[in-house]
Amino acid sequence: MSTKNLVLTQCVEGMLFYKRASGLSSHTIDDYRVSFKKLSLYFKDDPPLASVTRDQLIAFFAWLRTDYVCRPSGAVKSDKQKPLAPKTLFNIHVAVSALWTWAVEENVVEKNIVHAIAMPKLAEQVVETFTKEQIEAMLTACMRSKKYGNNGHSSNERPTADRDRAIVLTLLDTGLRAQELCDIKMGDVNMSGNSIKVLKGKGNKERVVYFGKRTAKAIYKYLLPSLSASKPDDYLLLVDYPRDPRPMTRQVLGHLLGRLGERAGVQDVYPHRFRHTFAINYLRNGGDVFTLQSLLGHSDLAMVRRYARVAQMDCERVHQTASPVDCWKL
Repeated sequence: MSTKNLVLTQCVEGMLFYKRASGLSSHTIDDYRVSFKKLSLYFKDDPPLASVTRDQLIAFFAWLRTDYVCRPSGAVKSDKQKPLAPKTLFNIHVAVSALWTWAVEENVVEKNIVHAIAMPKLAEQVVETFTKEQIEAMLTACMRSKKYGNNGHSSNERPTADRDRAIVLTLLDTGLRAQELCDIKMGDVNMSGNSIKVLKGKGNKERVVYFGKRTAKAIYKYLLPSLSASKPDDYLLLVDYPRDPRPMTRQVLGHLLGRLGERAGVQDVYPHRFRHTFAINYLRNGGDVFTLQSLLGHSDLAMVRRYARVAQMDCERVHQTASPVDCWKL
């Protein structure tokens, strides 16, 4: 069969197969698939991809804005449905464009018609970070369960206290993404050099991140009970150890951090917020944007420049309140 006759669903599976073979992460593949489900929902008759026109795709993107509604995860049928977020619309546009780019390379279509459709505008989101006091509260919450009584005492110690403390400090000290943290194996950790080898994304791009002495102590304390029996291919972070040990997942990590935030009285605790906090404080403490780009694993400086702008704004605010000339009223 000619590639020109490949229908939408065949092209989707072909593109995803190619991306998997190219080493794209399973998380990114899943994001693509979610976007393509909406595309297939709109083009119910599963047309040949080559027959889809620019006007039809414009109508598809308009449908996403005006007629398609989603129900948040965990919601029930009676809950009010919500329109797609601007970030979601942006991601769908990127995914559909990637599908047409693949189709051009495979001679399914002649050109990428998505390039001729304006991308949804994406407002720059606020970079949320943690304060020192919030991190200290979460570290305390790692050690004990919920507070009780007027004196603020806590109940019994948590069996995963050492692991959870190591997680908080490692995220804060390295800026790792959630999946990158969950994928760490014992052989990736260099305790003598206080570093972790990280593999991420297409082509298994490798980089090295570093952690300080306090984080090293926390990791060592967590590993000590099982260190003698561990193998290089064993995952660093486990759940249900030692009864039924399994690698930690992004979903479990997110839930764990959310619960820590609840016990610590800190709102909106999620893995990527630690990454933001690492980046901003790295720049505040004298780090440069190019080294930060390497540590974070960004392919360009766009996000790093956002961090730099936030750090610069902090410097401006501090100077407004700490200017020697103004404070001394010279």
